[in-house]
Amino acid sequence: MVGSDGGVPLSRLADEGRVGALRETGLSAVSDEGMERFARLAAELVGVPVALVSLVEPARQVFPGMVGLADPWAESRQTPLTHSLCQHVVAEARPLVLTDAREDARTCESLAIPDLGVVGYAGMPLTDGDGHVLGSLCAIDTEPRQWTQQELVLLEDLAAACSAELRLRIVSRQREHAYGVAADSARKYRGALDRSQLLLSAAAALAGTTSLAEVRQTVRDLVISDLKPVYVGLVLVENTRKGRLRRLVDETGSAPMERAHETYDLDSGWPTARAARENRTITVTDEAELRHDYAPEAVEAFNSLGLSSAVCVPLPGTVIPLGTLVLGWDKAHEIDIVEQALLAALAGYTARAVERALFVENRVTAARQMQEAMLTDLPAIEGVELAALYRPAAATDLVGGDWYDAYPLPSADQGGEDAPAPDVLAVSIGDITGHDLRAATLMGQVRSMLRQADLDHPGAGPARALAAFEHANTHLDIGASGTLIHAHLRPCPAPQEASWELTWTNAGHPPPLITTPGIPGRRLHDHGMLVFPGLAGPERTENRITLPPGSALLLYTDGLVERTGQSMTEAIDLTAQLLTGHSGQTLAELLDTIIDQVSAPDPSDDIALLALRIPATRPVRPSQAPAASTEQ
Repeated sequence: MVGSDGGVPLSRLADEGRVGALRETGLSAVSDEGMERFARLAAELVGVPVALVSLVEPARQVFPGMVGLADPWAESRQTPLTHSLCQHVVAEARPLVLTDAREDARTCESLAIPDLGVVGYAGMPLTDGDGHVLGSLCAIDTEPRQWTQQELVLLEDLAAACSAELRLRIVSRQREHAYGVAADSARKYRGALDRSQLLLSAAAALAGTTSLAEVRQTVRDLVISDLKPVYVGLVLVENTRKGRLRRLVDETGSAPMERAHETYDLDSGWPTARAARENRTITVTDEAELRHDYAPEAVEAFNSLGLSSAVCVPLPGTVIPLGTLVLGWDKAHEIDIVEQALLAALAGYTARAVERALFVENRVTAARQMQEAMLTDLPAIEGVELAALYRPAAATDLVGGDWYDAYPLPSADQGGEDAPAPDVLAVSIGDITGHDLRAATLMGQVRSMLRQADLDHPGAGPARALAAFEHANTHLDIGASGTLIHAHLRPCPAPQEASWELTWTNAGHPPPLITTPGIPGRRLHDHGMLVFPGLAGPERTENRITLPPGSALLLYTDGLVERTGQSMTEAIDLTAQLLTGHSGQTLAELLDTIIDQVSAPDPSDDIALLALRIPATRPVRPSQAPAASTEQ
């Protein structure tokens, strides 16, 4: 018998077993807390205005779970089948995914389109324990919708969890008639529900991970409460061409064998290698099996972890597996079909998280390499000692825009061969806003543009170069913002020929620190506004000070003086004391002392230091060997 509502067989909708299962759920056109939760999750995870738990009866569909439906349907919680797309999910016993319901022959005449506003539709079957399709968990958009694979997987997982809940309700109703049989079934379906919820938790938790260590920790936290392994590990294919595997080592040191066997060949005698090599789940049921089939070092590692059984699940990749997920138990643990399916799905989520973490890691590595490549080799300048130090933030997923620079400039009056122009040294330090690849890229641009501005304005001061850079930054829409100090250092004429004149401009940067003979370290407070495109303000000003022999100047970025439990004022004062009290050290040693005693043990921001010192007695011009410079 065929109905008139789009060609759906009424015989399937009226099947006695299916209708009986619907009745046993105890659900109808009334709000149910559990079903409302599934509808809410579907709407939030997929991002749709309407989501329904729809149970399809022979003559109507009812909504015990509902989000976003308008009246009068919201009030009645039901529609006739003339308004039902979910009936097609029941009739075909498979998902129905439509970009635009108006363009599909099965649904284009459905009254759900004009009356309920259904356009984009994705419905997943809700089934009982006998395979009857009771209805659909559906996500609805009022506009055409290109559903992503991730959205469909999330809906499928939610539908599996909802189906498990429906089966529990059916079993609970039947328990009144046959308590013994129903109790076993309830435990079975409760386990299925728990595992469906585990997968939902895995999808949400792993989606937010950005590092490999975070991926491993998240997977471990997810499975320990449900599957109760004593060991959870990840092994990744590190070099496809050479066939090498690398373990993600637990830095707590709780599994020493990970460090001892951190890398090994893909074709070696480890069950983890076999799982990745053959792209299939490998189980180890006892030590005897391990000794018979695998290498002695695998047996040694197995025993060092105190394991009695283990499972190795390949992480699916585009061409070959990305690696292996390892779970181990300290007692016999049998992996049934349901658990195999659970682990396979979990491995899929883990693989996607690993791919994302590797992508972030590669971007950060490239940014750090680019950033460090831009750090200046300090020039050798007669009469001035120079040293610099750069230390990245402790968080490996952060890169910054901190930099230092030093370079000689030609004098405005080049003079003749008999009267060579004196050296002029330009020095800069700065911090571009941001902790990402863009900040590192902008840092390189700012550094180069300041150099160009200095060369294009010979004889002008540092404020003129900074103003020229800011003009280009605004009108070329470069978008760099942050703080910096730019300075020129030139030797003083007789009778102060051993001294140097420092001219600087400060764009909102932490104050430079200076120490001169007989005077403790102090701040050079004068500063202007920070660098920001289009920000109007007074003209850049310059400040001057004479540095006699024995003077030292320190430029630094704010990562040095930002520390929990200590104010920036206290940190700057401590830095000034060290600058004065350790004058006997080389500049490189002095910078190490400052960064070790002032900065946080695990700084949350990059740190750049640039120091210069006027020797107490003017040295003979050295060879062209570079001045002291350290990078860490």
